[in-house]
Amino acid sequence: MPYKHYHDHELAELLQSGDERAYAEIYHRYHACLYIHAFKRLQLREECRDLIHELFTILWIKRSEIIFKTTLSGYLYAAVRNRIFDLLAKQKLEKSYVQSIQHFAEHGLVTTDYLARQNQLRAIIDQEIASLPPRTRQIFEMSRKHFLSHQEIAKALNLSEQTVKSTVNNALKVLRVKLGTMMSIHPPIFF
Repeated sequence: MPYKHYHDHELAELLQSGDERAYAEIYHRYHACLYIHAFKRLQLREECRDLIHELFTILWIKRSEIIFKTTLSGYLYAAVRNRIFDLLAKQKLEKSYVQSIQHFAEHGLVTTDYLARQNQLRAIIDQEIASLPPRTRQIFEMSRKHFLSHQEIAKALNLSEQTVKSTVNNALKVLRVKLGTMMSIHPPIFF
C-alpha cells in the first residue's frame, strides 16, 4: 500500500522506527501547510522556509526520541508555533541590542569624546595655573577652586580685598592670554 494512504499515527510509528519513506510522506503531506501557517504569522519568506526546514531536520534526527502526545499534525503545528515564538523573541532581542548599540554610538561616543577633551583641557589649565607665581596661584586657587570670596581670602592671608581682587583679575588675564583660542572653543572650567 502506498504511504499516502497511511494514517498519521501509522506514519509516526514508521518514522520512529527509521522509515525514510514515512518521513518523506510526512514531509510532502505537511510541508506546504506548515509553511503557510508560519507565513501567516511572520510574513517573512526566508525565515519561514528556514523554520520549516529546521523542523523537518530535527524531526528526522530525533525521530526515535520524539513522543507524540497528540496527533502527528498537532505535534508539527505546535513545533512550528514554538519556533515562531523563539524567532520572534530572538528578533526582539536583536532589535533591542541594535537599538542599544545605536544609542551608544549616538550618545555614548559623543559623551566619551567630550569627557576626554574636557579632561585634556583641564590638564592644560592646571598646568598653566601651576606656572603662575606662587602667591598669585594661591590666591587664584582659593578663589576658583575653593570658592572663597575676596573678603575671605583677604582675611585668611592678611591682605586687602583690593589686592586679592587685583591678583585674581591679573591671573585671569594671564591665563586667557596663555590659553588663547581654547577658551573660545571649550567652555571654561575654572573661570
